[in-house]
Amino acid sequence: MAVDYETDCIVAGAGAIGLAIARELAQAGREVLIIESDEAFGRGVSSRSSEVIHAGMYYPPGSLRARLCVEGKWLLYDFMKKHNVAHNNCGKLIVACEPQETAILESIVEQGAVNGVSDLELLDHRQVKVLEPELACNAAILSPSTGMMDSAGLMLALLGEAENAGATLATRSAVVAGRVGGTQIEIDIAGSEPMTVGCALFVNSTSLNAPHVASRLEGLDSSYVPDAFFGKGSYFSMAGKVPFQRLIYPCPVVGGLGVHLTIDVGGQARFGPDVEWIEQPDYHVDPARGEEFYALVRRYWPGLPDGVLQPAYAGIRPKIVPPGNHTQDFRIDGPQVHGVPGLINLFGMESPGLTSSLAIGRHVMNLIRNS
Repeated sequence: MAVDYETDCIVAGAGAIGLAIARELAQAGREVLIIESDEAFGRGVSSRSSEVIHAGMYYPPGSLRARLCVEGKWLLYDFMKKHNVAHNNCGKLIVACEPQETAILESIVEQGAVNGVSDLELLDHRQVKVLEPELACNAAILSPSTGMMDSAGLMLALLGEAENAGATLATRSAVVAGRVGGTQIEIDIAGSEPMTVGCALFVNSTSLNAPHVASRLEGLDSSYVPDAFFGKGSYFSMAGKVPFQRLIYPCPVVGGLGVHLTIDVGGQARFGPDVEWIEQPDYHVDPARGEEFYALVRRYWPGLPDGVLQPAYAGIRPKIVPPGNHTQDFRIDGPQVHGVPGLINLFGMESPGLTSSLAIGRHVMNLIRNS
């Protein structure tokens, strides 16, 4: 197929991770084209999260999620300070609502220490009451390095740095097919002016669509393309202030971290997400799901008033393992994995992908340098 345009690198997907990768490439002197199927950047998974800056204690030791979260957290704080991106290093409490859950907290502290999260503190209920008088629990972990961010501001700053280094963003430009493994990678792009673009490096950072995009690349063995599963999480907001200064998390549940309380950088209280496995992406929030939220939240905040929760938004976790399997790690497949020169596929980039975005950018850059 004839190539209409040539560039050095294509990064598909203009969420936080894609933009962080594009920034690394552009600042290294590479010619970068960022393509995004939506009409604007950053409107997918990155914009539909809790916006939490995670500390890194939840993830299995040695996993990419653990390593890149711990590294990325500090890179993120430094980056947001430099670019005046709104954020709040408010800390969080992970609570044991039942006596038997205290053992779970102890294991989280131990795992956190192995992962390099050395600032966790296990508190008894009296110590917790001093910090958060309205919180009901038997014990809690204090995580002082957890925080909140403005994800839109982060992505705007990442795009700005990428463009300042010469990168170009093309929206309404979806990948429909491609050919890899030859002397040049060819990517077929849909849009108002469909074209085939040739490149030396193609980075598939399309999040929910990453397995589908990879499946459309002729020359990539299908055994390197995982199945896609969608874990939907609904959020509910609450008008007015909550009596907490920190984020409040229950003990983790299979598929997520439980219905937690966050306070965004504008002071808005949000609860969620829950876990709902769906066949296809769907962002509708069913108001009826809020009834279950009251019971879950009142386990740690008995004073939650009736009738205050309103549907806010939904996000979808880009899972590559089926329901019941909670062993998912980030998959960042370079030529060292699949043997195709110039191809990087990113699969299963769920939480803490936003926190890890800058570290993921560095990791991908190292893969490219070593390939």
